[in-house]
Amino acid sequence: MMHQRLVTLGLALAVLATALGVVFSQHASRLSFSRLQSEHATRDALDTDWGRLQLEQSTLTTHGRVEGIARARLQMVQPASPQLMSVEH
Repeated sequence: MMHQRLVTLGLALAVLATALGVVFSQHASRLSFSRLQSEHATRDALDTDWGRLQLEQSTLTTHGRVEGIARARLQMVQPASPQLMSVEH
């Protein structure tokens, strides 16, 4: 009789420990999934920024814009034909 109660108590404790383990595991899994979703959102925002920056860079480096800035801000002019020299290697 006493042996049966000890076995029953042991099994009940084992079931309780297993249940707590499942609860802990599920909680950890949900936290990990939440962090993963947050990282995906961050990645998507960074991808959007990267695309915007690439577009901005291509706009800022167009030949006409660079030439306009060189003429306006730096007072640069295209050299006359006699000032040009061709170098061959």
